Amino acid sequence: MSFEHPNRENKQLADVYRDIMKRAPEHDFDPSLDRMQMVLDLLGHPEQSFRVIHVTGTNGKGSTARMAEALCRAYGLRTGLYTSPHLESVTERIAIDGQQLSDDDFIDVYDQVKDFIKLVDERSTAKGGPRMSFFEVLTTMAIWAFADAPVDVAVVEVGMGGRWDATNVLDADAAIIGPVDMDHMQWLGDTVEQIAGEKAGIIKKGSTVVIGPQPHAEKVMPILLGEAEKVGAAAVIRDGEEMDVVSRMPAVGGQVATLRTPNGTYEDVPIAMFGEHQAHNALSALAAAEVVVPVAGALDGDLVAQALSGVRIPGRIETIRTSPTIILDGGHNVQAVTALRKAIEENYDFQQLVGVVSMMADKEVEDVLGVMEPVLSEVIVTQNSWTPRVMKAEDLEKIAIRVFGPDRVTRVDLLPDAIQTAVDRVDSADDTGVGYGRGVLVFGSFVTAGDARRLLEEKPNKDLLKPKSERAAD
Repeated sequence: MSFEHPNRENKQLADVYRDIMKRAPEHDFDPSLDRMQMVLDLLGHPEQSFRVIHVTGTNGKGSTARMAEALCRAYGLRTGLYTSPHLESVTERIAIDGQQLSDDDFIDVYDQVKDFIKLVDERSTAKGGPRMSFFEVLTTMAIWAFADAPVDVAVVEVGMGGRWDATNVLDADAAIIGPVDMDHMQWLGDTVEQIAGEKAGIIKKGSTVVIGPQPHAEKVMPILLGEAEKVGAAAVIRDGEEMDVVSRMPAVGGQVATLRTPNGTYEDVPIAMFGEHQAHNALSALAAAEVVVPVAGALDGDLVAQALSGVRIPGRIETIRTSPTIILDGGHNVQAVTALRKAIEENYDFQQLVGVVSMMADKEVEDVLGVMEPVLSEVIVTQNSWTPRVMKAEDLEKIAIRVFGPDRVTRVDLLPDAIQTAVDRVDSADDTGVGYGRGVLVFGSFVTAGDARRLLEEKPNKDLLKPKSERAAD
């Protein structure tokens, strides 16, 4: 089963994507920046041609990065944005001036750097090292595309960790460190202190360090502050100290918040996303934008409102259908789904919410399901398309039964059938026919959200999916 179609009409892009995918995956990285330094040497150090906002943290990196980019662009700066993972096409990961690379541009960038990548591969393997990884190649492409544009500011999301992440060849003007919690323990360490040490690696001499709210502040903050002092950071801005979410309230399509930064207070800022965590992400993005936008003092409140009211994040508490409501969320760890649950409780009034879940086998599956159990009427367990790491549906079913009980768990092995089953359950309980107060939540990983997004976008509104009999005949 596979839902990965970078572009169904562009065979050449699919070939390029396959070529890059043959390399070591982004979750299997070699802790070294040698290959990235080598390729940048060969390219003439394009990373030195733009300012950088570098974003790490266990959760919220993508949202924060997108908001920071929108704020910079609102001021007329040319922007580059590098995020991961992608939901539907690899081209989503690299954007210039708010637009992801076209298929042709993506191919062209790859063609421009592939000979340099080949040379690094040869030099590395000659010394007994690995070839450049999937993520290293994409990072090289992003840096080259940004320099070639050229952009004024690049907003770059760390892939995993920080210190040894391929993006850490960049020297951040503003280094954002979001909440640090337990995730990717097999690569980053099995304590929050170890994970914080890895994420603190993006702090560089002269950086302004923007630190979001920390759920383990007593363990994490000394490490982050110690690193800032050790390397000679220019300044530290902490959520709850030098900056703050003064107030917030839910609003249609998101929320309105008053945000205080070292440069001023921004009253009643519309944020087009749900959840308290997104107000704090917006605060971090705003503080970082103040560092790189070339104006004295506070930014213009109207431009800030314009930027933040227009940022919407695919696959993050995303309502993709109504009647019934279908929400997609890529949350895959306890912190992420806790934020998801709070946002649902604050902004929706569901009498029935059916969950469709598929997760990777290396995640804290039982804990994640336990967080979501109180808001879900029942759960449909299934499998997404990422076969190397995805938890088999039968194994997920056993865990789900321990959390929800056997009467609230159904196993449907194929994701299209699982979504259809969930919608059928909601429809059968809807006496009014308008779907009010009833919904479906698809969650568990960004792969699950991306697969569902593609399936739902491809189907006309009048028919959620083809009937099962028709899919089997295809």
